[in-house]
Amino acid sequence: MGRHIARRDPRAHWLLLLLGLALLLAALTVDGLVTGLAGGSGGARADTSAGPAVPKEVVTGGPVLRLDQDRPVSRTMPDRTVALTFDDGPDPRWTPQVLDALRRHGARATFFVVGARVNEHPELVRRILAEGHEIGSHSFTHADLGSAPDWRRDLELSLTRKAVAGAVGREVTLLRPPFSSQPSALTRSEYAALSAAAGTGHVAVLADRDTKDWQRPGVPAIVKAATPERGRGAVVLMHDGGGDRAQTVAALDQLLPGLTRQGYRFTTVSEGIDAPASMVPAGTGSRLSGRALRWTQAGAGWLAGMMDLLLGVALVLGVARLVAQVVCAQVHVRRVRRPRRRRTPPTVTAPVSVIVPAYNEAANIAATVRSLMASDYPALEVIVVDDGSDDDTAGIVERLRLRGVRVVRQANAGKPAALKTGIRAARADLLVLVDGDTVFQPDTVHRLVQGFADPTVGAISGNTKVANRRRLLGRWQHLEYVIGFNLDRRMYDVLECMPTIPGAIGAFRREVLFAVGGVPSDTLAEDTDLTMKVLRAGWRVVYEEAAIAWTEAPSSLRQLWRQRYRWCYGTMQAMWKHRHALRERGAGGRLGRRGLPYLTVFQIVLPLTAPAVDVYAVYGLLFLPWSTLVLAWAGLLLLQALTAAYALRLDQERFGPLWSLPFQQLIYRQVMYLVVVQSVVTALVGNRLRWQRMVRTGEAAALVGTQGRAPF
Repeated sequence: MGRHIARRDPRAHWLLLLLGLALLLAALTVDGLVTGLAGGSGGARADTSAGPAVPKEVVTGGPVLRLDQDRPVSRTMPDRTVALTFDDGPDPRWTPQVLDALRRHGARATFFVVGARVNEHPELVRRILAEGHEIGSHSFTHADLGSAPDWRRDLELSLTRKAVAGAVGREVTLLRPPFSSQPSALTRSEYAALSAAAGTGHVAVLADRDTKDWQRPGVPAIVKAATPERGRGAVVLMHDGGGDRAQTVAALDQLLPGLTRQGYRFTTVSEGIDAPASMVPAGTGSRLSGRALRWTQAGAGWLAGMMDLLLGVALVLGVARLVAQVVCAQVHVRRVRRPRRRRTPPTVTAPVSVIVPAYNEAANIAATVRSLMASDYPALEVIVVDDGSDDDTAGIVERLRLRGVRVVRQANAGKPAALKTGIRAARADLLVLVDGDTVFQPDTVHRLVQGFADPTVGAISGNTKVANRRRLLGRWQHLEYVIGFNLDRRMYDVLECMPTIPGAIGAFRREVLFAVGGVPSDTLAEDTDLTMKVLRAGWRVVYEEAAIAWTEAPSSLRQLWRQRYRWCYGTMQAMWKHRHALRERGAGGRLGRRGLPYLTVFQIVLPLTAPAVDVYAVYGLLFLPWSTLVLAWAGLLLLQALTAAYALRLDQERFGPLWSLPFQQLIYRQVMYLVVVQSVVTALVGNRLRWQRMVRTGEAAALVGTQGRAPF
């Protein structure tokens, strides 16, 4: 209705938002890959995979395999030479203990590190090298290289090399594939993966003796499994990460001195087969790439931690809000339905003027006026202020020829101006402000104004209900009105900080409106702005749940977007305008220290974080067990359903619309938080949003029956 000049709505932020969400998902994916690492080694498996057959000389040969030549070459450890190898590290708890054990007994070993863990603990990798040990690759995320696609396998090996290069300035060439064991257990796909890795300079290292220490079989079993037979040499597979390795550390303190007494020496894989050093100096590019990779992983971990914190805070706030709503609703019910007052307050019968600002409301205006004149209130006048309509709104009312109805015409100046015109024309001291698409029940006016029996009450909010709820979008808005708006109004009433009397139905003392300067016109949410002004003037604002008004909600997503965009933007304008209420006392202070923080958190801050929460949900689909997700989703949905059922029961509504609640969470919720995003950006860039009128369909008019009651 109002005339607001505006620049084009900003749009570049949508691209930035999508880019930011994509980067967040990428970061969470990185964190999910590097934190969900498995451990352990494989056992003999049936070879049903595709690929070249594993050559016999590999199956029966030694554990060190070079596959970059025409024929595979395998090497074994010399007699009484043991190459202890440790997989799945570095681990901040167990790797130092393993290193301490090796140092106590003068032994050296080879550590096959996981690249992601190298990024987490580069100081441990540096210590491994400083103490004379050797480092090999165990992939970046402990991936099964045999079943991974080619691109994933190459990426796993490349990232691990970069991680080690960034930590110690050297590149690894030895490779221990995750879930591997002895050469005889190689499958075709695993052999194909090792052959491909050989093309990038990797030498495969399997094992002669697999201790299976990851299964924690007990210290004696680990010692027995690690002991070579009859003085032979061996590559022994153990673990310094991926789980509890206390048994491994204890086994080393028995194995090392025992085999040393038998004449064994403990060395690295490369020295054991008399090969050159396996690690080569890394180039500047590799070192820089490794550091960038480590920073990326650290940043991804930080973001994941922040998301965990955000979800935790949001969950706590959501539960706290629900508890506050339920408790306050119960207090409100006891107060208004089962009053404990000894004396019944006097019935309010003072004259009432109903003001209906109307701009192109031809679809509903006749029904609105008829429903008002069908009221059982004894002294009522209706003033329809036609704000320059071009659809015969004023003519429709005039042709009704209803006694007590006046039409005031004015040039289009906006809803606040139309309300001011109506207020000036009103004869009564009690004023009811009504939108032109709203239908009252016969007892609505009577119930609405009874709160004025209390001289401290300056304004009263009625109960707005959605008329056009037969379609899905209407049902979603119906649930929002009942669950969100009306539960909140009950809470605001109890806490005495009601921030908004809806334009569809609100009652005011005439003296209050004049005292606060009338209906403000400098915000798009004039109803919120006006209510806050009334509170700051020291008056009480209450909620009358029994005063019901049926309104026509937007019937398309486009209209819904326009309406909520204006509501949200206007609410932020009003909040900023009345921010000084934080420092006030009395009713204004309650608004400032109760109402404004609540609006800030639940109508601005949390909706702004909702896109990130949805991205986190996608991350959960990728990395969390589906059983966990299903239980979490079902739990939240059950809580929402119980809340909705409670709110519907309070409003004496049917439970039928509850079936649409899951779809509301999947679609409607996203529209609502995107509205908040758009509104915040519009405010930040300094745009002035114009009033965008909703096209009426006349569905509210269909509610008027013989008694003016809604057929629900």
